[in-house]
Amino acid sequence: MGNLVAIVGRPNVGKSTLFNRLTGTRQAIVSEEAGTTRDRQYGKCEWCGKEFSIVDTGGWIVKSDDVFEEEIRKQVLIATEEADIILFVVDIKNGVTDLDTEVASILRRSKVPVLLCANKTDNNEDRYSAAEFYSLGLGDPYCISAATGSGTGELLDVILDMLKKNTTADDSESTLPRFSVVGRPNAGKSSLINSFIGEDRNIVTDIAGTTRDSILTRFNKFGFDFYLVDTAGIRKKNKISEDLEFYSVMRSIRAIEHSDVCILLIDATRGVEAQDMNIVQIIQRNNKSLVVVVNKWDLVEDKTNDVIARYEQAIRSRMAPFSDFPIIFASALTKQRIFKVLEAANAVYANRKSRISTSKLNEEMLPIIENYPPPSMKGKYIKIKYCSQLPNTQIPSFVFYANLPQYVKEPYKRFLENKIREKWNFCGTPINIFIRQK
Repeated sequence: MGNLVAIVGRPNVGKSTLFNRLTGTRQAIVSEEAGTTRDRQYGKCEWCGKEFSIVDTGGWIVKSDDVFEEEIRKQVLIATEEADIILFVVDIKNGVTDLDTEVASILRRSKVPVLLCANKTDNNEDRYSAAEFYSLGLGDPYCISAATGSGTGELLDVILDMLKKNTTADDSESTLPRFSVVGRPNAGKSSLINSFIGEDRNIVTDIAGTTRDSILTRFNKFGFDFYLVDTAGIRKKNKISEDLEFYSVMRSIRAIEHSDVCILLIDATRGVEAQDMNIVQIIQRNNKSLVVVVNKWDLVEDKTNDVIARYEQAIRSRMAPFSDFPIIFASALTKQRIFKVLEAANAVYANRKSRISTSKLNEEMLPIIENYPPPSMKGKYIKIKYCSQLPNTQIPSFVFYANLPQYVKEPYKRFLENKIREKWNFCGTPINIFIRQK
C-alpha cells in the first residue's frame, strides 16, 4: 500500500514549515536562513482518519551554487524513485527560478504523481502570481500557506484521494504476515535471516551499511508461513552522508510500515543506544508489534540469570510505557535460540489478531472499573457502564462508554490497558483505548 509523500524543492521555500504543518509537530527546525534543514525528517500525517508518512528532503549549506544544485538534483531523483506522491514546493513571492525549472524537468520525466505547491500565498492578491508556475508543466499549482495553514486542507484532500487510488492497485498483495528485521547498522540483521533460511542469501560483512535494500524472503518451514524482510540499518540522521543511505533508510521505514511484526535487533556488546530508541519510536508510531532480540549474545562473557534480568529491566525501562513485549537473547552466528525468535514473532502476530468477546470483557473489566473508577473532575463523577472490542482494526482496540468521556485522562487509559494485559495475552502488540459517550 503506497503511503509515502516526499517534500522537495529549492532552499527556503518553506518545506520544513509545510512538514511541521502537515504532521502537526514542530519537529523540523525553521528559520529565515536558506539551507537550515540538513537532516532528513520523517513523520506521520493524519487527515480524516487516514494516515500516511511524509519526508522532508531538506537542503544543504554548501560552498558553491553548482554543488548545491547537484545535491538537490540527487535528492529529487531519490525521492522520485521511492515516494508515492511528491509535493514540489515553490515560493510564490519569488516566482519561477532557474533551480525550480531544473527540478521540474526531472519531475516531469518521473512516473510519480507530482503536486505543485505554491507556498507563501498569504493573501488573495498573491494568488494572481500563481499563473507563472504553469510554465513548469506540472499542472495546476495549489496555493497554500504553510505558515498559516491556508489551503493545506484542500491539499490533504487531494493527497488522500491519490493514495486511495494507489491502494486499490495493491489489494492483490499476499495476505501472509510480514516480519521485518530492523535495527542499527551491523547489528546482525542479514546474518539472522540467513540463519533462519539456512543459506547465505543476503550479503553479510563487518562493514556497517552492507544491506542497501529491503529484501523480501518467504519462510515456509517448520509449520511457519510468512514473509521475512531484511532491512538496511537505520543510523543517526547526521550520519547519513551518502545518497544511497538516504534511499536505504526510506525503504527501511516503508518496510516497517508494511510489516505486522518488527523484530528489533540490539547489539549485546553495545547495549540499548539512542538510535535503538529512535527505531522503537518509528515502530510505535506505526502501531506495529514488537519482538526484541539481543543479538551477539555469544560474545558476552557473563551470562548469569542476574545479568539477563538486569539487561531485560534496562530494555523495558528505556522503552516504557510500552514494556509488554518478548525479549530473546540469541546469536545469529551460532544459531543460539533463533528458533525461539520465530516462535515469539508468530505468537505476537497471533496476539495482534486475537479478539475478546464483549460479554467476557465486561465480566472482567466492569468490576475492576467499579472498584477503581476514574477520578472525579470538577466535582463530577465519571461512570463507565459498558465496553467492547472494536472489529476489523489493525491492532486490538477497545472502546469504553462513559457519561463524561472528555474527563478521562491518559493515566486512567493506561490503567485500563494494563488491566486488559493482565487478564489476556497481548504480549508484543500495542493496544488502543478509546473513551466514548454512552
